[in-house]
Amino acid sequence: MARDWESTFRNWASPPGKTEQERCENAEGAIKNAIEANPQLNKRNIKVFTQGSYRNNTNVRQDSDVDIGVACYDVFFPDYPKETTDKTFEHLDGSYDYITFKSEVGQALVDYFGVSAVSRGNKAFDIKENSYHVDADVAPFIEHRRYDTSGNYDSGVQLFADDGKKIINWPEQHYTNGVSKNNTTGRRYKAMVRISKKLCNEMADNGIAAARPIPGFLNECLVWNVPNSNFGNNSYINDVCNCLAYLFNNTMSYEKCSKWGEVSELKYLFRGPKKWTWQQAHSFISAAWDYIGFK
Repeated sequence: MARDWESTFRNWASPPGKTEQERCENAEGAIKNAIEANPQLNKRNIKVFTQGSYRNNTNVRQDSDVDIGVACYDVFFPDYPKETTDKTFEHLDGSYDYITFKSEVGQALVDYFGVSAVSRGNKAFDIKENSYHVDADVAPFIEHRRYDTSGNYDSGVQLFADDGKKIINWPEQHYTNGVSKNNTTGRRYKAMVRISKKLCNEMADNGIAAARPIPGFLNECLVWNVPNSNFGNNSYINDVCNCLAYLFNNTMSYEKCSKWGEVSELKYLFRGPKKWTWQQAHSFISAAWDYIGFK
């Protein structure tokens, strides 16, 4: 008997249930309490915020752990335009360094949750889940500013992994752009992201190799690059078909997708060092088309 893909897609389009959502919110609240209870951190200009699929309402049950950012705004890492320096903008070196900040965040988490519940990873601290809250990854950031020649800047966040790698994220721009596209497409954009994630998870579970290297973030960014006119059809099947067809045709060569951006539109999706390639994206899209049985 043929699978009822329309019913499957409608089910996959929904976010996790109320209980799972409450456990995510509890994790966020507990981490805020941990930072506020620390005497070194509670005197600083710090923002605790959710990021990733939970913040953007694109999470599915398989990836419903919550990503939390702890960002310090007392200092910042600058990215200046060519032929300008800190002196151009009359900036002075800060007196608070990232290594100290990350250590203080780690201590705050251990003091609050207990040493057995906290483990330090390369980029973030992992807080083990319990009956009250989901597993949480807590990433310490310092503000990152990308300046233009007039002195205006985009505000993001930056961390240094323990292996020395620098990572810059743009969570607010990602969130704002995602909300805008979701509203413009009649709330189909985020539904299609959840469907794509669930489809990818099911394919990987069923041994389809092309799905295994595709993280949820890449799924979200791929759907982001589908034009809005492809959404809002009279069925979920038609939306999925339109999205996959567009993505297949436009990942057949690097030239066709080289200008695609992440959802923030402040980083390219396939340029520079990445955990994925456009070829992997194309292979996944092709395998997804065949898995569903589209002709």
